[in-house]
Amino acid sequence: MRRKTKVIGWALLPLLLAAAPPKPATWIDPTTGHRIVRVDDRPGNYGLYFNYNPFTPDGKRMIYLMPEGIRVADTGNWTTRLVLKEKIDRLLFVGNRAPVAYYSTSPIGNEAASTIWSVDLDTGKRRRVADLPGGRIASINADDTLLAGHRELEPPPAAIAAQGNRDPKNGAPTYAANGPDGKPLPFAVAKEQWMARRLAAGVPMEIFTIDIATGERKTVTQSKDWLNHVLFSPSDPTLLMYCHEGPWQKVDRIWTIRTDGSAKTKVHQRTFQGEIAGHEYWAPDGRTIWYDLIQPMGVRWLASHDVVSGTRRWYALRPGQGSYHYSSSPDGRAFAGDGNDEGKYISLFHPRADTNPRARDTLDGDKLIAAGDLVTERLADLSKQDYTLEPNQHFTPDGKWLVYRANVEGKPAIYAVEVAKAP
Repeated sequence: MRRKTKVIGWALLPLLLAAAPPKPATWIDPTTGHRIVRVDDRPGNYGLYFNYNPFTPDGKRMIYLMPEGIRVADTGNWTTRLVLKEKIDRLLFVGNRAPVAYYSTSPIGNEAASTIWSVDLDTGKRRRVADLPGGRIASINADDTLLAGHRELEPPPAAIAAQGNRDPKNGAPTYAANGPDGKPLPFAVAKEQWMARRLAAGVPMEIFTIDIATGERKTVTQSKDWLNHVLFSPSDPTLLMYCHEGPWQKVDRIWTIRTDGSAKTKVHQRTFQGEIAGHEYWAPDGRTIWYDLIQPMGVRWLASHDVVSGTRRWYALRPGQGSYHYSSSPDGRAFAGDGNDEGKYISLFHPRADTNPRARDTLDGDKLIAAGDLVTERLADLSKQDYTLEPNQHFTPDGKWLVYRANVEGKPAIYAVEVAKAP
């Protein structure tokens, strides 16, 4: 019996090896000394925007989108598998309480009519949550009872609606325009011109919620301002943050509101001409909003507002610390940035408070903005990155990795960089 069992075991070994997921490529970044893992570089890979949660509540799995459907990566070894084979318009996020991913299907795409679905990542069981007449779901609340989103109540002009869709090959938005000389404008300039036209169109919009259990849809607020970036607090299930979208100098961007439409509050009050703020996100504590603040003469801050106490802390951003997006580590002790054309890195930033004794002794100091700066640690070299593809970095829930998307090897791919330097 012992010999027979052994023979059967050896006979099954090739099958078991064939069924095992392939190990992703890994190496040490020669510039930074940190370990890099290439999670997936097959055509059509798409990771979530920097402020959407891709991780299961236990932190062991991360979702991302491929042309064939939804895949999950094991955050322990970065092997991946397909969990749902389906044509998906938009992958949304994972719930906060259960390993359930949400996504939408639409025959047209962008912000047209769609159906919202959920899929249990353990069982693969799908559930139809609601049908939308238009718009986009953007967030799920802290107790997984409500979805929130925004929609246009009237269609924008056709020329405006035609731009901003994702390129199906790389997932990047498509913006294009010609200058007075008839030559194509740079991507960033074309995007800003399109955003200015979209803002000026004054399209009526609303923010709404959907009850996940019943599918009931309720309006939170309506406006002719361009509404976007609707995000629930990670800890308060009735508190939403949203933005007035558009060129940042033309809008009071960051706001909070309750799901019943009450307590609408502007988060940042401009004090300088030309001052801009944006790319806001919730810290993991669910009460602190962080955002990129740029004042005249090139003065730049990573700024915060505590929605409970009202306290504010701003960290000065030095040359080379600029990023398209910032994010906070799960323990709130560090920040990450995805860089920009002036400094192409995935970076870790360690906050350092102002130690000047006069800062603490200032009259009414407890009511004023506390200042500090950031110490930079480079994690991944993105010197070959084309930033028309935004990296959109995410800390894994255990804080050990940063996941991002890059085209440094000539095509879009999903990577993970280890926060601790390799031994």
